[in-house]
Amino acid sequence: MNILIFFLILTSQIIYNLPITSSQLTDPPPYSSNQGQWRLLHSSVGISAMHMQLLRTNKVIMFDRTDYGPSNISLPRGQCRRDPNDTVLKVDCTAHSILYDLGSNTFRPLTVHTDTWCSSGSVLPDGTLVQTGGYNDGDRVVRTFSPCNNDNCDWLELPNYLIQRRWYATNQILPDGRVIIVGGRQQFNYEFYPRSSQNQGGPRTIWLEFLRQTTDQDENNLYPFLHLLPDGNLFIFANTKSIIFDYSQNAVVRELPNIPGGDPRNYPSTGSSVLLPLDENTPSNGSIEVEIMVCGGAPRKSYVLALHGEFINALGTCGRLNVYDPNPRWVVELMPVPRVMADMLLLPTGDVVIINGAAQGAAGWENGRDPVTTPVIYRPSEVLNHRFSVMIGSPRARLYHSTAVLVPDGRILVGGSNPHAYYNFTGVEYQTDLSLEAFSPPYLSEEYDPVRPRIAAIDVVIGYRQLISVEILVPESQSVRVLSARLVAPSFTTHSFAMNQRMVILKLIGVTHVAAGTYRVSLVGPSTAEIAPPGYYLLFVVHADIPSSAAWVRVQ
Repeated sequence: MNILIFFLILTSQIIYNLPITSSQLTDPPPYSSNQGQWRLLHSSVGISAMHMQLLRTNKVIMFDRTDYGPSNISLPRGQCRRDPNDTVLKVDCTAHSILYDLGSNTFRPLTVHTDTWCSSGSVLPDGTLVQTGGYNDGDRVVRTFSPCNNDNCDWLELPNYLIQRRWYATNQILPDGRVIIVGGRQQFNYEFYPRSSQNQGGPRTIWLEFLRQTTDQDENNLYPFLHLLPDGNLFIFANTKSIIFDYSQNAVVRELPNIPGGDPRNYPSTGSSVLLPLDENTPSNGSIEVEIMVCGGAPRKSYVLALHGEFINALGTCGRLNVYDPNPRWVVELMPVPRVMADMLLLPTGDVVIINGAAQGAAGWENGRDPVTTPVIYRPSEVLNHRFSVMIGSPRARLYHSTAVLVPDGRILVGGSNPHAYYNFTGVEYQTDLSLEAFSPPYLSEEYDPVRPRIAAIDVVIGYRQLISVEILVPESQSVRVLSARLVAPSFTTHSFAMNQRMVILKLIGVTHVAAGTYRVSLVGPSTAEIAPPGYYLLFVVHADIPSSAAWVRVQ
């Protein structure tokens, strides 16, 4: 087992050995004096990053679609893709996927053979990315990418692996390591990867009536929001409705209240959603509070109106729902700016960044107006009506087909935006964007370096309910009662939804003072695979609301 072991120092001083509640872990930082920072990484990476996934090798895989026409980056070694079914280029010598290296700020082209447009993905427990579906000859294809430490790894494709076409579907990794693939255009069903073997008739799809019920004249239920709950069931949100769903029995466990207002939140009225952090430092009854947030979207009929050149204001509300409450109700909050096509990502602090999008229109080609370039940070622990902080804006519009992911140093990687049927750089209001940026939230400001923890040693394999240790360096330690450790599952982000994203705040047993500025943090691994499915996670240590850079760990 590849585990870094650090030695106990016999003269260590025990600071405390008491459970810590989540209310003791944070003190609000002075965000008002710091609105973050943007940095342009590349003016062009050759493609428009429609889909993004951070991998355990500190590389980010990105791809758009094969039927955009030629991209701005060639395939390696003079290769060409030959696809008689492609709707634009039968022979294409350019790439539509890249692998970006965070450490060197470089990238290289990858080869996809069939159309990946509006597809979905999850990372398996061994770190392999499984990407499912797309359009045209890619709609039943499964593609896998296994990370490597050299330049030899590339996409592998499994033609016709999927039972149904999956275009605008959503994936979620499950506790047993399988992936559930839900919905897609005119697909009111779900299936699994690997395929489920049935006693009779072989693999099959399973009907989900909820998806049919939530379809309206503009659809508004594509890319449904999926979140794995601690009891192993799924939370599924589509249009305005949500359910708790037992996929193993194909049964609706509970129908939840409609989100107030009656306006849709899924594609093409595209909002976004997150599962707020799961805190294992629970009360004595052992229950974990589970809250879902859904933000933004577009009023009903926005899509049709946009097709006819009328762009109305996006939705400016967020709904927050305590899923396990005996009488659940949505608590509605008003964002500083209305938003459609925004991305919502969990930050290491447990806050949520809302980034990208537009203030008018809907998702789809040419359907968005009035770009919203200012990220917003939402602090769930603050009192109602004081949770949002507006950050500094980017000079670039990120509209339809833009993406964002959290990376190990705490930045947000941002790319994409192509609201056109093809690559289009001239004669349009919002041209295709091939650039790559990074947004640094306020916690990365140098003023917080004196209290910023640094991970010096860590157990890189974490077992369920097993004791683990993390050694940290903190130049100027405040109270150890403002210290915590969090696991973050990296997301597959596309179309304003970060699939598989979750944060688990690990149970804190104690902190030991080892030497000047050095501490050993004793933690307990996740309780169950339902709380943290097996796989690779980013582990952040947060001290006084300032996070470390993350270390990769494997939960198994």
